[in-house]
Amino acid sequence: MDLGHHHLRANGIAIHYVRQGEGFPLVLLHGWPEFWRIWRKVTEPLGRRYDVIAPDLRGFGASDKPAVPAREGYRLEDHVGDLLGLADALGLGRFGIVSHDVGAYVAQAFARTHSERLAGLFFFDCPYPGIGRRWADADHLREIWYQSFHQLAWAADLVGSSRAACELYVRHFLSHWAHDPDAFDDEDVEAWVDNFLEPGNLQGGFNWYIAANSARLDLIRHGPPKLEPIKVPVRVRWGASDKVLKVEWADQLGEYFSDYDFAPVDEAGHFVAYERPELAVREISDFFSAVE
Repeated sequence: MDLGHHHLRANGIAIHYVRQGEGFPLVLLHGWPEFWRIWRKVTEPLGRRYDVIAPDLRGFGASDKPAVPAREGYRLEDHVGDLLGLADALGLGRFGIVSHDVGAYVAQAFARTHSERLAGLFFFDCPYPGIGRRWADADHLREIWYQSFHQLAWAADLVGSSRAACELYVRHFLSHWAHDPDAFDDEDVEAWVDNFLEPGNLQGGFNWYIAANSARLDLIRHGPPKLEPIKVPVRVRWGASDKVLKVEWADQLGEYFSDYDFAPVDEAGHFVAYERPELAVREISDFFSAVE
């Protein structure tokens, strides 16, 4: 796969991104524990029709990890600023976003502040405010332990203490959250471990959870907030087997998106674009062909 790897400076940091194809621009935003490679199965086929740009979020992959406290440099607004800076630096006027997990938070916040730049939002397994207190349901606490663990000062040192420890940790999520526990092949697992053993990459990803913790606890304490629905056209495809973001939690999407289309994806868990790439390409192309 011949991908173009690039860096540019935006919003005060160096952002690494992969770019392929030409046409209407689509920015693909990954989650945790990920980096641009989560999109590797869809980048080339989407690039036959679109200008596909898959950045590493700040703290992840080959993008910068600012040496500042997480609550000062890894906030949601920092990620939104990075996305705006990336789009401006690349000369993207109007574009689409494909996202899930951490990237879906960024996409929603961007849509609330810069909706004029967006043709549409495509989400896989979308964490959104309507999940509310259900994050901490008694039968779900065992699925979100890592969100608290990542905030411990020694968490990155422990996970990164050896290659074996890092592989054990990362492989757990790639296996446990997928529909098929063997969905990620050995070559990709090795690439994931290589990535997270790069200096600063474990802590860089963990910094998201530190910075987002206050908002997470607000949802758990107070339930879903009342917000003006996002008016940008939205499509949501949600892995039916996702253990950490349950497909039944899609029941409140209409409270937060005024123009949305939802469907579950069978035989897929948390990583739909990796687990069901042909379906992902078809759904993304179908959606943006109507809104671009």
